[in-house]
Amino acid sequence: MSEPVRLAATRAELASARAALAGPVVLVPTMGALHAGHERLLRAARTLAGPKGSVLVSIFVNPLQFGPNEDLDRYPRTLDEDLAVCAREGVRLVFAPPAAEVYPGGKPQVTVDPGPVGRLFEGEFRPGFFDGVLTVVLKLLHLTRPAIAVFGQKDAQQLALVRRMVTDLNLDVVIEPVPTVRDADGLATSSRNRYLSAAGRAVVLALPRALQAGQARAAGGAAAALAAARAVLAAEPALAVDYLAVVDPGTFGPAGPGPALLVAAARAGGTRLIDNMPVVLPAGDPEDAGKAGR
Repeated sequence: MSEPVRLAATRAELASARAALAGPVVLVPTMGALHAGHERLLRAARTLAGPKGSVLVSIFVNPLQFGPNEDLDRYPRTLDEDLAVCAREGVRLVFAPPAAEVYPGGKPQVTVDPGPVGRLFEGEFRPGFFDGVLTVVLKLLHLTRPAIAVFGQKDAQQLALVRRMVTDLNLDVVIEPVPTVRDADGLATSSRNRYLSAAGRAVVLALPRALQAGQARAAGGAAAALAAARAVLAAEPALAVDYLAVVDPGTFGPAGPGPALLVAAARAGGTRLIDNMPVVLPAGDPEDAGKAGR
């Protein structure tokens, strides 16, 4: 029988429980409301930890990354169910603190500036979002001291910025990406999917269909991929598109020949979702593959 999951709610409890963990320790940072995508993160972490290592999960709905008109208050909080998922997946320790433990001085005056990449795409439509993300990730890395931390590729811009922060701040941790998990209908798993009505879900399915269409046309270049994706999105007027672009996966700047990402964000009613798919651009593509939103 597997060992029970230990729950820490304070920094002191975390420090005590962390000291008892066998290494290497692999961190899975989450905001809870765990779903199939998180389960893949946990399984990847378990593999990376190996038979002698430990998986540590953080569950914290970070107020710093929510804007004034966003869904902080209604964001799903399902700690009991999350702990059951963690137990099934062999997690040894869960850190689920209140905000006062993460931000003991109240709203922090010192935060992490994500730089110019953090003001593009998600950073443009959610000002201050990446400041909050990187600040809490840095805190969690400091508090949990993992050898490895895993992040989902669905949040591709977040992944790129966390990697850059680790490089720029000389953090002693390895960042491991985990592929996106999709439901049977193609929608990328997300805690926010539970907000969708049946009709709303039918609308947002245009997002993965558009990315698939763009992916299929990427051999013709970035412009061809974007045109194919836009055509699918245009056929679903109830979907409000924030941006659609082909970018370099490491810098989120213009993509050259080779591996790139087709990224998008869109809203159906009050639910906003992001998604991306990998594409491979041909050599000699004359088109600017930089930001191209609508």
